[in-house]
Amino acid sequence: MQIQISGHQIEVTQALRDHVQNRLKKLDKYFDNVTSLAVVLSVEKLEQRAEATLAAAGRTLHAEASDGDMYASIDTLLDKLVAQLRKHKEKLTAHHRDEGRELRAE
Repeated sequence: MQIQISGHQIEVTQALRDHVQNRLKKLDKYFDNVTSLAVVLSVEKLEQRAEATLAAAGRTLHAEASDGDMYASIDTLLDKLVAQLRKHKEKLTAHHRDEGRELRAE
């Protein structure tokens, strides 16, 4: 997975870059086919915002989070992306596919 981190009106320090990479590498655990991830960190007055666009197999997911602390907004962003990936993975697996066949065969 390629991770691209950029800042809008903020300098992305090495500590922020490491935190983003360490937290978002865990997305591979939830879904194998994540190809790229673009993260934009920005500051507007007292609000610190993190946005991410994730390209998975057959789908592009986008999430935003804002907080008073940049690290907290990155963590909230991760939670939102995990929820979206789980939902996408559930849609790909058909749970009730074989039940209809069994009923028709009887």
